[in-house]
Amino acid sequence: MKKIYFLCTGNSCRSQMAEGFGKALMGPDWQVESAGIEMHGLNPKAVTVMAEVGIDISNQYAKLIDLDYLNQCDLVVTLCGDARDKCPMTPASVQKQHWPLPDPAQANGTVAEQLAVFRTVRDDIRHRVAALVS
Repeated sequence: MKKIYFLCTGNSCRSQMAEGFGKALMGPDWQVESAGIEMHGLNPKAVTVMAEVGIDISNQYAKLIDLDYLNQCDLVVTLCGDARDKCPMTPASVQKQHWPLPDPAQANGTVAEQLAVFRTVRDDIRHRVAALVS
């Protein structure tokens, strides 16, 4: 079974959404996990916008990077510069990709405006995960 790891700073938004899409789109040949260099808790707005597209991430939770899992991965995807810069070294066999996505948790404005930012990031992640599958 292939392994993929989605990493961002706090494992609260971007990496959680990527994990949700990965589990929904990548199929049974992939083990899909997410983690962060810190744990900020699962962002409720991420749960809301994922539910809008039929993916329930409400039972996911923030996790710190597991070095054993990281070193066994086929692919590690960082979703922010902080995770890319602070990700521990991996064996040469681990492929890496960086997706420089804005942090939707930093969005300002009304709740509706914040959710719009979450949706934009969600849709970008969905497109990128789908591209990994094809």
